[in-house]
Amino acid sequence: MPAGADSTAVYYPVSDTRMVRGEGIYLYDEDGREFIDCASATFNLSLGYGHPAVVDAMKKQLDEFVHVTSSFQTGVINDLSRRLVDLAPERITRAHLKVPGGSEANEGAVKMAQRATGRRDVITTFRSHVGQTVMMSSLSGNAFRRLPLANVMPGGLQVPDAHCFRCFYAQQPATCGTMCVDRIEQFIEYASSGSVAAVLIEPISGNGGNVVPPDDYFPKLRRLCDEHGIKLIFDEIQTGIGRTGHMFAAEHFGVEPDAITLAKGLGGSGAQVAAILASDELAGMPTSEHSFTYGSNLLAAAAALATLDVIDDPVFLANVRCTGDHIMARLREMQQRHRVIGDVRGVGLMIGFELVDAEGREDVVLTNHLADRAMDYGLVMRTSRYGHGAVLKIRPPLTLTLGEADLICDRVDALLSAELR
Repeated sequence: MPAGADSTAVYYPVSDTRMVRGEGIYLYDEDGREFIDCASATFNLSLGYGHPAVVDAMKKQLDEFVHVTSSFQTGVINDLSRRLVDLAPERITRAHLKVPGGSEANEGAVKMAQRATGRRDVITTFRSHVGQTVMMSSLSGNAFRRLPLANVMPGGLQVPDAHCFRCFYAQQPATCGTMCVDRIEQFIEYASSGSVAAVLIEPISGNGGNVVPPDDYFPKLRRLCDEHGIKLIFDEIQTGIGRTGHMFAAEHFGVEPDAITLAKGLGGSGAQVAAILASDELAGMPTSEHSFTYGSNLLAAAAALATLDVIDDPVFLANVRCTGDHIMARLREMQQRHRVIGDVRGVGLMIGFELVDAEGREDVVLTNHLADRAMDYGLVMRTSRYGHGAVLKIRPPLTLTLGEADLICDRVDALLSAELR
């Protein structure tokens, strides 16, 4: 039997499709079929499959050495730490690279905030997905995430998202005065333990449905955090490293958080790398409290530096905004012809469109059906909330051209036209 032909030993469920090659935005299976990867693998291939700058940097690092304990200095780790701090908002002064993934980065940032404030509770949002460790699963929204856990950690406080299309408070954006921030005061007063350390929030919800808050949401949230001595942590695992057409989504929203967590797209073409970027106030946590063997990996750091070299280019980032705006415009045109598209939302190349039934309710069944059928139209697409949500996501590699953006939209239109007859 050919190597890799039998998946029976794989612990988790996988599809019957076996991929054999990737190049740029494209994936190819063993039958030679081509797919545009609208999920950038798991939203982590910011530069697509096999970007030459990333591959070359990793090869060069391989010729030197792959890993050394982070007790010692290395040029590549020093360079990556400095580069990230220089690119980040002014409040950010430190980079903690001794974390292997996004879940651990978020958990570390929470520990920093708890240590700095001497408080316990963490505020997240209803639809948040902040990681897969027990702590992060406990802090994430969605009951189905916590249901299987034998030990759900206390101290998590979920509040309604700034979801204007499905406002929890049944308000209209033009007149609500950003009630979703104002009401957090009441959650702190009545639903917390009285000891809130941090707000941990995705600037745009990743798994939660691509919810984009209104422009005044984050400035107002920043003020609320300052008034209550709460640290504001931006989970930029998905939004960071150019995904919104800015290096960080914090720039798009005009807010400086106390910490930013990164992973996924920082590796460019799939290197496993993560980071916690923190202010001086959050500095000082000893490595005995949060460090991992394969954090600060030299091979991954070399890939991250090469990725930043490519993305930190005004022309590159302008193209992300341009191609994203083009896709959004075409989706809104499709919305006029396909009544099932209830809402289109996104920033840069972090885009999602919500599917609704005749009464305007979330159509989860249709969403999953379309995601399953997308591969027959040459697309790899993911849904929101692990199949419990009604949003199809379009988040291709950031190297996307306008021609490729049109190709995605043509295929999405063909999928909708054929499957909705």
